[in-house]
Amino acid sequence: MRPRSTFLLLAILPLLLTLTLIALAMVQQQQDLSRRERQVIEQATMAAKEAELLNLAGMARSALAPLYDTRRDDPETIAEALRLLAQLDYGIDGYFFVFDTGGRNLQHPRQPELQGQDLWDLRDTQGVPVIRELIARGHEGGGFVRYLWEKPSTRELTPKLAYAISMPRWNMVIGTGVYLDDIQVTLSQLDAQVDENIAETMGWIAGIAVLGVVLIAGSGLALNLSDARVADGKLRNLARQVVKSQEDERAHLSRELHDSTSQTLVSIKLLLESAASQLGREHTPAALHRAVQRLGDALHEVRRISHRLRPAELDTLGLPAALDDLAEEFNQHGRLRVALQLWGDAQALPDEVNTVLFRVVQESLTNIEKHARATRVQVRLIFHAAGLRLRIVDDGVGFDVPAIRADPRRGIGMRNMRERVESIGGSFSIDSRPGRTAVLADLPGDAIERLRTPQQAAA
Repeated sequence: MRPRSTFLLLAILPLLLTLTLIALAMVQQQQDLSRRERQVIEQATMAAKEAELLNLAGMARSALAPLYDTRRDDPETIAEALRLLAQLDYGIDGYFFVFDTGGRNLQHPRQPELQGQDLWDLRDTQGVPVIRELIARGHEGGGFVRYLWEKPSTRELTPKLAYAISMPRWNMVIGTGVYLDDIQVTLSQLDAQVDENIAETMGWIAGIAVLGVVLIAGSGLALNLSDARVADGKLRNLARQVVKSQEDERAHLSRELHDSTSQTLVSIKLLLESAASQLGREHTPAALHRAVQRLGDALHEVRRISHRLRPAELDTLGLPAALDDLAEEFNQHGRLRVALQLWGDAQALPDEVNTVLFRVVQESLTNIEKHARATRVQVRLIFHAAGLRLRIVDDGVGFDVPAIRADPRRGIGMRNMRERVESIGGSFSIDSRPGRTAVLADLPGDAIERLRTPQQAAA
C-alpha cells in the first residue's frame, strides 16, 4: 500500500470510529434522558391529578357541609344534597357520582340509566370490583381507585382515577374522577421529540463525518506525508466542533426542560402541599406525603436535565389574564402576596412575546417563593408608546447578582430568562439588595412588530 493511501486510511478510520462512538454515546444518553423524563412526567402528572381530585372532593364536602351539619337525614335533606352535587358538574367528563353503602347508585349525571341499580358486583374489563373499592376507600376516610370506565366525550373505555369520600350519617359515598388517556398522549409526544432530537444529532454527526472524510481525502491526495501536521490540525478542529455541537445540544435541552417541567412541578408541589394542609395531619394519606417527597426529588432531577411546555392560558386568555391567574395561584397556595398591575392600553402580543414574558414572571415568582423569604411581590406590565416593560419587585432578602451570574452551578433560571428576553430583541436586568429585588424586562416596539405573524399584523 502506498504511503499516501496508508496516511488516508489511518486518518479516516480513527475519525469514523470516534464519531461512531460519540454518536452511540449521545444516542444512549438521550435514551436514558428520555426514560428518566418519562418517569418524572408520569409521576408529576399523576400527582397533579391526585391533587385535583383532592381539591374537588374538598369542594364537594364544603358544599354539603351546611346540610350535613344540620344532622338531618330525612329524604328531603338527602335530595337537596344530591341536587347540590349535580350543580357541581364540571365539563363533559367531570362529574360527581353517588352510591349508598350497599352499592346502589343514587346519582350518575352522565349515565342516568344506572340510577337505582345495585352495582355492588360490578367489575371492569380487568376484573376490578369498582363500586366495592370506591365504597371501601370512602369508609377509610377517602382514597383513590384506578379502573376502566366509559369516557362520556368519546364513549370508549378509558383508564380513570377516582377519589371517594363517605357521608356516614346519610349512608352515602360520593366520588369523582379524572381520565388518564392524556398521560399517554403526553408521553407519545415526548417520544416523538426525543426521536427528532436523535435524528437531528445523528444528521449533524453524519455531516461532520462526511466533511471530515472529504477534507482528509482532499488533503491526502493534494499533499505529501510531510503535510500530515496540517491534516492533524484539521482533525483536532473537527473534534472541537463535535464537542461544541454536543454541548450546544445539552444546553438547549437543559434550557427547555428547566423553563417548563420545573415550573410545572413547582406548581404541582404547591398544590400538593396546600391539599395536605387542608386535609390536616390526621386525614392526609401517606401516599400524599410520599408524593410530595418524590416530587421534590423530581424537581432536583429536572433542574439537571430539561423540558419545555407552553402555558395553555396564553393562547386562550392572553398575557395579562394568564399573569393574573398565575398571581392568584401563588396567592392561594403560598405565603406570598402577589399583586398584578396593568398600565397603559393593553394590546395583543405575538405568541413568542407572551411565552417569554410569562416564563420570566413564572421563574421569578418560583425563585422568590423558594429563596427570597419575601411576603409581597408586585408584578407590573406596562404598555407604552415605545414598547413594553415588565417589572417584578419583591421585599425579600435579596442576593448577590454578579456572584450568582458567575457561578456555573447556580442561576440557571436567571440565565435562561436573560437568554429568552434577548432572543426576541429585548433587554433584561436584575437589581437586588436586602429588602428589594427588581427584575426588569424591556421590549422595544419594533422588536414586538417583527415577531408578529401576517395575520396578527393585519388584525
